[in-house]
Amino acid sequence: MIRCIHLTTGADGESHFTEGQIDLPAGERGDSISSVAGARSISFRETSGGGSFDWHEAPEHQLVLTLSGTLEFETRSGARFQLNPGDVLWAEDTAGGGHRWRLLGTDPWRRAYVILSPDARVPFVPTQGNTHAN
Repeated sequence: MIRCIHLTTGADGESHFTEGQIDLPAGERGDSISSVAGARSISFRETSGGGSFDWHEAPEHQLVLTLSGTLEFETRSGARFQLNPGDVLWAEDTAGGGHRWRLLGTDPWRRAYVILSPDARVPFVPTQGNTHAN
């Protein structure tokens, strides 16, 4: 199971998130393999321990793959979630109130940004009852 948080803009114009996972049905050689989601580009970034970024929207529909570092994200409603190494953030809140984040601890946040193609289908499965709109 790969944990995934889906961050979207709701009808109220504010960011909301849903906890879930990447769908990994059985595949070859005993591996679990997702379907392919089209991507336009990938880039990497590192933020030093203690870093933060105030209110902003996602610049594009993207997956953010956390390689190291632990973060706390917050929406304007005060709802919070943590990202840990190995987690995926599916960021689609490209308009509205946005979100902010801060690094917890002293480890740097190393991540990969995968910019999704317009027709990409992310194999996300929500965890029942884990949509946070308040």
